[in-house]
This record gives sequence, structure tokens and C-alpha cells, in this order.
Amino acid sequence: MLKVAITGNIASGKSAVEKILKEMDYPFLDTDKVAHKILEENPQITEAFREFDILNNDGTISREKLGKVVFADKTQLKKLESIIHPLVKAEILAFFEQNKQHDFAFVGIPQLFESNMQELFDRIVLIYCEDKIRLERLIQRNNYSVEYAKTRLNAQIPQDKKKELCDYTINNSGTLDDLNLNVRNLLKVLAS
Repeated sequence: MLKVAITGNIASGKSAVEKILKEMDYPFLDTDKVAHKILEENPQITEAFREFDILNNDGTISREKLGKVVFADKTQLKKLESIIHPLVKAEILAFFEQNKQHDFAFVGIPQLFESNMQELFDRIVLIYCEDKIRLERLIQRNNYSVEYAKTRLNAQIPQDKKKELCDYTINNSGTLDDLNLNVRNLLKVLAS
């Protein structure tokens, strides 16, 4: 089984690639969803950030409030990552075990390099999109202010640096049809 990481910075189109691969019946684990589940279920996070207002009225963690805390302070971001990353890694390993009969297993992992999990994968694919388009998508999709959207974009390793660390790059600055074709071409390359 070939273990393939699908990475890319925020609003680059990783979810669109996930949708295409799932429609083709490839096993796919979205680590963003895994991390969101951990946030919902892990009392360690509530405890670690007790001095901040990160809770909703019902006592659950507000991802938006927590995001504002961690993206404004790298120390707080590191604290959150030290809790979440080991749990995400365990989920990835379990996913590989469950899907070992398949030729390919894909993992959407935006924080691949930030979490230093490259060694888990045989191939790394970067979903790349022009920064201007990513900024527009982020503002439109998440209803962020321009300033906050830029903070989120700048919180990650720049795409051009990641490009050098990846085996393949899919440019997603075009149409959905272009992306579909690029994913199919990637599958041919991976299979060869």
C-alpha cells in the first residue's frame, strides 16, 4: 500500500481533492476532521487554555475563539499542537492499518510539515493555489475579515517552501475540471 499525504495551505483546495478521491472510492482520512473531533472530546484542551475565553455557552470548545487565541500567539499554538498532534498521528496509523489491503491510502494533512509527520508517508502531494485566490476563498468561505484571513494565511509555512519538500504538486488555481484532470494524472503517476 502506498501511503500518500495530501497537504496544502489553508483554502488551497484539499477538500475538493478529497471529494474527487472519495468519489473514486479511494480511502481518505481528513486530519482536520480528526482534529475537530479531538477538540470536541478532549478535556485536556479545556484545561490547558482555562485562562482564556474559549468556550461556547454550552461548555464546548469554540474553534473560532480558540483559533483567535492560538493564531495570535505562537506559544499558545505550540501548546495546542503538543496535545493534538500525537492523537492525530495515532489516528493516521490506525487508518493505515484498517486500509492495508488497498493499493493507495490518502491522508489530508494540512499541518504535515508543521507537525513533522512526513516520515509516515511514502509520497507527499502539495495542493497549490495562488495566494490571492486563497485569500479571496478564505474571506468568502469563512466570512473572515481581510486582516484575520491574512493572519491565518501567514501562520503556515509558505507554499513555495513546502513545494520544495513535496514529491508532487497539483496546481488548483484553475477550474474544478482542471483539478479533476490533475488528480487523475497524479493517480496515473502514483500507479506507475
